[in-house]
Amino acid sequence: MKRAVFPGSFDPVTIGHYDIISRGLTLFDEIILAIGVNSEKKYMFTLEERKAFLENTFNNEPKIKVDTYKGLTVNYCKEMDANFILRGLRNPADFEFEKAIAHTNRKLEKIETVFLLTSSGKSYISSSIVRDVIRHNGDYSSLVPEGVVVKSK
Repeated sequence: MKRAVFPGSFDPVTIGHYDIISRGLTLFDEIILAIGVNSEKKYMFTLEERKAFLENTFNNEPKIKVDTYKGLTVNYCKEMDANFILRGLRNPADFEFEKAIAHTNRKLEKIETVFLLTSSGKSYISSSIVRDVIRHNGDYSSLVPEGVVVKSK
């Protein structure tokens, strides 16, 4: 079985994430959407809310599992018997950042990172931009999948 982990904070999940995950389904038998838990990071949404966003978004997709984890992503991959990490790239800065992580992960464990470029028209979308729109009461609906419904923050 070709199992991939798509790690992230998903604070919140965006249509950019959705694009990468949907396209990844054609490459893998299963994708685990793994929400990393980092106690030093300030999140807009609780872990439970972020998990619910992902579960609501992919509730009809049997090849998607949603989970949470702490620690190194490669250790989580090993625990889940996943040989691949799926990542999306929006721009050259993403590539440089992700490349360094991929090389480190490959050094630590025999984990391959598969990069997919975001589809045209989605490369400007990031969770931080979506959070800013939400904070300022803007219409975020075109930036997130339908499973993301935000109660006023």
